[in-house]
This record gives sequence, structure tokens and C-alpha cells, in this order.
Amino acid sequence: MTALEKGLILAGAQVALVFSLGGKLLMDRASLPRVWVKTAPVDPNLPIRGRYVSLRLLVEERGFPNGAVYAPAELSVEDGKLIAKPSDDSNVHIMVGRASIAGPLAYFIPEHVPDTSRRALGEELWVEVTVPRHGPPRPLRLGVKKDGVLTPLE
Repeated sequence: MTALEKGLILAGAQVALVFSLGGKLLMDRASLPRVWVKTAPVDPNLPIRGRYVSLRLLVEERGFPNGAVYAPAELSVEDGKLIAKPSDDSNVHIMVGRASIAGPLAYFIPEHVPDTSRRALGEELWVEVTVPRHGPPRPLRLGVKKDGVLTPLE
């Protein structure tokens, strides 16, 4: 087998790996529940990671013991809201009392788009997410809620 044949086999394996991951994410997007979630944005701009908005998702807490501060939680969608319930085997943690997921979620934005985290008075930044059975939510798109009307951003 020549070096060219080995290289083509390796390239084919890498393309198959990328397509299988892309297919899984598309299947998840089509089959998992979706919900719009209010966020508390922070806008870092790290040269290594590129331009993104760091989002802290706000959730509704149910069933956490009094005095808990940082607890593992199972996320679900009920009545169009992101709900966090106590779970011992989850890798998603929430800050109890603040009603937010502990780890921020990165939403990458193009260079030419204005900073989406800075909103005018009376506007709230929301994000549409898919909620997998295990792990943190996956962001799909951003939206702005003003006067009770949620409008997705382009």
C-alpha cells in the first residue's frame, strides 16, 4: 500500500467521523425538546476562542433542599420552560437560589455581527436550546424579548 492510499484511507475515516457527528447533532436537533430560555449574558472576546457571547441560562428550580447552593440537576422541558430537578448522577450543576445553570454556555457569533449581549432598556436576551437527556443544553439561536414579544435574531 502506497503512502497516497494510506492518506486517502485516513482522510476518508476523518470525513466519516465528522459526518457522523454532524448527523448525530442534526438528529438531536430534530428529536430533542426545544425551549426558549432567558439568559444573563457576559460578552468576553478571547483571542484563542474567537468572538462569542457567554450565556448563563436561567432555569426554574423544583425540589431542591433548603440551604443547597450548588447541586447536580436533571434538566427537562415542561410547559415551555426549562426545569431543573435534583439528580445524583448528572454532570449539569445549577446555582440554587440564583436559578441558573452553573457553567456558562458559549454561543459563537461572526465578526461582522454587532455585540448581541448589549441590549437596549426594556429588552431581554433569550436563547433557543435543545435539551439532551444528559449534559448541558445546546444553543440554536438567539432572540430578543421586548414588550412580551420574542423575536429571533438573524
